[in-house]
Amino acid sequence: MLRHVHDINCCGKGLKLGSVEVTRIEDYQGPGFVSTFMFPDFRPEMWQAQKDWLVPHFYDPQEDKIRTSIHSWLVRTEHHTILIDSCIGNHKERPTNPRFHMRNEPWIERLARAGARPEDIDFVMCTHLHSDHVGWNTRLEDGRWVPTFPNAKYLFTKKEFDRWDDRRADYVHRESEAFVFRDSVLPVAEAGQMELIEEGYTLDDLMTVEAAYGHTPGHVKIRMKVGQEHALFCGDVIHHPIQLPYPKVWSVFDDDRVQALQTRLDLLQDCAENNILLLPTHFADPHLCRIESIGTSAEPSYLPIWHR
Repeated sequence: MLRHVHDINCCGKGLKLGSVEVTRIEDYQGPGFVSTFMFPDFRPEMWQAQKDWLVPHFYDPQEDKIRTSIHSWLVRTEHHTILIDSCIGNHKERPTNPRFHMRNEPWIERLARAGARPEDIDFVMCTHLHSDHVGWNTRLEDGRWVPTFPNAKYLFTKKEFDRWDDRRADYVHRESEAFVFRDSVLPVAEAGQMELIEEGYTLDDLMTVEAAYGHTPGHVKIRMKVGQEHALFCGDVIHHPIQLPYPKVWSVFDDDRVQALQTRLDLLQDCAENNILLLPTHFADPHLCRIESIGTSAEPSYLPIWHR
């Protein structure tokens, strides 16, 4: 049974962390991939052991599909309006994923209901450059891809940008990410709105970019400290709540699953030991939680404490 009192949603209700307001902006919520496609190590006994809280919120055993969300985090500090990850986008060619292909969804209207227009965004921070984290970086205008947020600086790590720069002679193609660099990343660079950053970059003395490699070579997490409040935007370090009790469950989309596991274990331990609020990108309702350790040092395992 989920203990759940306060939710961040896409209708303008935000979470206050000291002077900072955080609001979830939804682009998709519903059935995702078949469980063993997304997580090759997923086994029926896993959801059976956790079904009192995992089903139906996060897993549909009849369809054998995980339930997922794809959302941005809108962060308003005293000085800036910041968007963390920009979801799927509209009118993008994504032939390997029907859920992402040639969409026409009201994400910008949901952003407006949260009190922000594209012109209001000062910074876009992408944890990595997969299709479901950069799609709204651009929009189609007169047959051209242009930055959606005309006044924003888009912050990408150099290591991540280099990984997906398909102009490089050593570029390693991934079918699921075809077209993404050209329609959602390169137009931002060509418009002069991209800033390549390194780990340790800090925004407003509140939000610090930290290495979280494994899912992709330049993946980062964003740590936010506001007074006594402490939160982590984890991107795809963790895709789904099944990876809390079973951290060794890896994603088919991880570039380096060994490194991804160590990054995930380090993050979960950090959250559990320091009472950090975890804000993932893909957890379905209720979307965010704190972390409780229930395992051992030899076999780490965790459970969510849903945000209240």
